[in-house]
Parts: sequence; structure tokens; C-alpha cells
Amino acid sequence: MKFSTCLIALSFLISFTATAQTWKPVSGKIASPWAEKVDPTKPLPEYPRPQLVRDNNWKNLNGLWDYAIIKKEDTAMPKLWDGKILVPFAIESSLSGVGKTVGEENLLWYHTTIDIGKMKNSIQLHFGAVDWRTDVYVNGALAGSHEGGFDPFSFNITPFLKKGSKQEIALRVWDPSDKGPQPRGKQVVKPSGIWYTPVTGIWQTVWIESVASTHIVSTRQTPDIDAKSLNLFTKVTNVLADDKVRISAYDGANKVAFVEAAPNQEATLSLQEQKLWSPTHPFLYDLTIEVVRGGKVIDQAKSYFAMRKSSLGKDKDGTMRMLLNNEFTFQYGPLDQGWWPDGLYTAPTDEALKFDITKTKEMGFNMIRKHIKVEPARWYYECDKQGVLVWQDMPSGDLGNKWEMRVGDYGGTDKDRTPASEASYRKDWNNIMDALHNFPSIVVWVPFNEAWGQFKTKEITEWTKKKDPSRLVNSASGGNFEVTGDIVDLHNYPEPKMPRPDIFGKTQAIVLGEFGGLGLPVLNHTWQDNNNWGYQTFKNADELFAKYSTFMDRLAVLIQKGLSAAVYTQTTDVEIETNGLMTYDRKVIKVPVEKLKGVTDKLYDKTLVKLNR
Repeated sequence: MKFSTCLIALSFLISFTATAQTWKPVSGKIASPWAEKVDPTKPLPEYPRPQLVRDNNWKNLNGLWDYAIIKKEDTAMPKLWDGKILVPFAIESSLSGVGKTVGEENLLWYHTTIDIGKMKNSIQLHFGAVDWRTDVYVNGALAGSHEGGFDPFSFNITPFLKKGSKQEIALRVWDPSDKGPQPRGKQVVKPSGIWYTPVTGIWQTVWIESVASTHIVSTRQTPDIDAKSLNLFTKVTNVLADDKVRISAYDGANKVAFVEAAPNQEATLSLQEQKLWSPTHPFLYDLTIEVVRGGKVIDQAKSYFAMRKSSLGKDKDGTMRMLLNNEFTFQYGPLDQGWWPDGLYTAPTDEALKFDITKTKEMGFNMIRKHIKVEPARWYYECDKQGVLVWQDMPSGDLGNKWEMRVGDYGGTDKDRTPASEASYRKDWNNIMDALHNFPSIVVWVPFNEAWGQFKTKEITEWTKKKDPSRLVNSASGGNFEVTGDIVDLHNYPEPKMPRPDIFGKTQAIVLGEFGGLGLPVLNHTWQDNNNWGYQTFKNADELFAKYSTFMDRLAVLIQKGLSAAVYTQTTDVEIETNGLMTYDRKVIKVPVEKLKGVTDKLYDKTLVKLNR
């Protein structure tokens, strides 16, 4: 090896070591196997937006940033910083390297200097998610603000750039957690029971990309398998009169459909030989979308789509059933909280993100209920690829209304939320649905869970259905019952039960939205040493599996009586909850996946239900 090469390698090693020494995970809690694989120089380096990909001219900004916690009254950018934080891990998490609670009385500031290199044209600064209220500054000027902890947002920062490649980025974040009415899921300032550690600030990838002044902002893709077509709306900014959008669909290397349309208008791709997407055959088409001006391509992005249909239909007894591609498919999946002992909302690596989905499939599930949390886009992409149906919950907030765990009882009450609280919910739900619309794995929207902040149920349900008629709407999973939406949902612990089909099943599908919760704390793999919790606790895995097996036998009977879907609690332990099929650190799968799959396969027997044709 030449001396110059050795010198370069040594310089890199010194630089990497110095960076690594400024960061280490906070000790004192269990960690997943992927925590030790986190590289502080490039955490979560993967391209974060699989539904709209530009291969070149983007840069990941994850890494070590400056941070400071200051009083809420002091709104100016701090002159001194408290230390380094590893973005994109929330400040309360171990992987952030900080492990501090911010609280509603304080602000969290971030600061970094980025190098845009030779990027030109329009520079877009993207955030996967920041919880909750965010003000973004570029070179000291306010570039934009955003409220919402679960949806992506971006700003054109071109007007704020200075000469040269070095640019200063700063964020001011305020998050009241459960002290405010905004959607926040299971976060609370004082975690206990089924409520978990707060998540404040950046928790998804931050990145920049260079685009033409006229460029594709987003697409909205809706399949119609009955018409054998894909309806696609392409949003393009700074359009001129003669601009065109060219859309091509591919099955591998073969172009199978093409259409040319005007920007910002809906186009239809015809697919006469369509391949349907399902859990057993998760086929994805590739898309290329081009903006053309005077015969020249001025912007191009890649995407993908699937042909699938989520709908209702009656069986031979007149009971409403959930259908996939016009056929009955029993939907069975775990309640998936999406929490990590080291990253909280954020999986340590992309490999870790995929792990839960892969194991879910191996356990015999074909569905996941994503519970009052939204995941990064790459999580849904993995569900699309692996063939996992997704029920997407809206993160709850502004709790406090009356509720009892039963269905068909009007004794519960909708919460009287303030105009500001309602507006926050409506804005976030709208943005979340827009951000996730293109992922074919999502087949059910769930606006409310167990009356947690449930309000104006019929109005919200009908609005959700109108916004996206291509999916089913489960208006209130286990919550206060209203005759609205597509689904009647009961929660019952621990054993499986269902609402009576002769009363509820004529107009809505019947599902068991939560059951199980069989607990098994595993020594050295719990969040805390004592006082762990489950709906029913067992001494060993054999006892737990024996009970689980009886539940599967019971579900097979209920399917024949009218049950369309069931959700088992839950994928993993979470903090003091030990009712997961895996430990919180994912190091122990409590029952071998082969055994679990062996007793669930009977649920997908097509002969259990015959449709009324």
C-alpha cells in the first residue's frame, strides 16, 4: 500500500473514531441486537421515500447534530449547545445518545451545518417526521413551520441559501406530549401500564434533494381491479402550458402500460392482463413518471403500485364479509405498536425495521394492525413487498371520554373537543392519509381506538370514507359504537369473542379488533425487573402456547359464524407490557414461529366461508 493511501485511510479512521467517541447509546435499559450496528456517521442511510424515487441528487442528513433544551419563553436560537444528538432518534431514546425528557415547559433546539456540494436548481429540505411543532431555520432565516408528529413535510430552502456549499440548518421544536390535545398515540410524560415514554423532536430521516424548478411533487395512485386500470394523479409544480406527463408501467423489464396526460390531472393506465396483489402473491408493478417539455424530459421519478381491492360482500347466510380482490380472505394479524427499547419510535436500522414484518409472516399472520402510530415509508414498502395487509390506526389524543369494552351499546359518549383540538386531529388525519395513500398493503383505515378522544364519530367516518373510497373504514376499533363505516369491532381479553352476526352482520363486517394479551416475562429481557404486566401471565412458553392454540381453534369456529378478521395482542413486549410474542429487545421469540404458524394455517381455509354469488 502506498504511503498516501495509508495516510488517507489513517485520516478516515481518526475522523471516524473521533465522531464515534462523541456518541454512545444511553445505558441502563435493554437494547435490540441492531443497536450495536448503528453507525453514528451514517445512521439509517437508506433512501427514505420509496414511492417517489429520484436516484441522484439527494443527500441524507442523519447524523450527529448539536442540541439544546431551553425554557419555552426563550425563543431565540441558543448560543451555547448542550452537546450532540444522533438524528433521527428522539431525544428521550437511548440511541440519541442523550436520553432526556424535554417536557411542555421547554423547547428542543437542533443545529447542524450541511454541505450541499454541487447541488443546484431547487433544493428541497425533507423531514420524515418531527414531533410536534417545528420551526425550521436556514442560515438564520425562518424557512417554514409545521405541526404534526406523524406526517412528512418539506420546504424549498433555495431562497435562504448563501454563497458557497456550507449552509446552517436549525430546528426549534415544542412538544407537549400528553399535556396537549394533539394526536400523540401512547406517549405520556409519566409512563405506566399501557402508556409509554415520550417521543420529542426528529424521529425519521432528514434529507435534501435537488430538483428542477418544474418537478413532480407527489402522486396519488388508486387501483381498480374491476376496470383493470390504475388511476393516477401527478402533482407537478411550476407547470407551463405545453408540459406533459408520461407514465409507464412495467412488469419486470416489460412495459405493460403507457399513458400521456396533462400535469395535475388524473390519468388512467389500462392493464388488461393484470396481476393481483395478495398476501400469497404480493406482485408489484414498477412505474416511471416523466415531466416532458418540448420533447425533453425535465424531471423523472420512479414508483410502484399493486392491483388489489379492499371491499365488502355477503356470504351465503347474508352476513357481510371483508373481501380482498372480491374473495373472502380471513385477516389475522398482531397488534403492532412499533416501539423499540433503544430507538422508541425509530428502529435502529433498516434490517431491524424489516425484522418484525418478516417474523410476523413466519408466525402465520397475514395482516398487521399498526396501532395508533405511523411508521416511516420504508416500513409500508416492506409490507407491500412481503405481502402483509395493514390496518392503519390514527394516533389518538385528547383522551377522557366515557367508554366500556363492549359493542352495540350507546352508553358511551363522543368527546366534546375544542375547535383547536378538532382541527389538529382533522389536519393530521388528512395528512397521514395523503402520505400513505399509495401503499397497497393498507386495506383498512381506523380513525379511533377505544374511544380515546373519539368525537363526531359518524362525521369523521364518513369523511374518511369519502376521502378514500378504495379502502374499508373501521370507525372505532373497540370504541363507542355507531352505525357507520364498514366494520363492527369488538375488543375482548383474553379469549376470542365476536358481535352477534344476526344483529350487526347484515350491513357491516364483524371483526375482533383485539384479543389475547397472553403475558410471559423473560428474565434479562424486560424493560424493568419487576411489576411487569400482561392480560394473563404464564410461567413458561408451553403453557402460553397451549392457551394460544385453543384460541386458534375457537377462531376457526367463529369464522364460520361470521367473523372476518381478528387482531392478537401483540407483536412484541413494550416497556412494562410483557404480552408480546417476542421480547421487547427482539432477542427471544417466546414460541417458535413454526409452532405458531402450524396452528394458524387453518384460519385461511377457503372452504370455511362461501360467498353469495
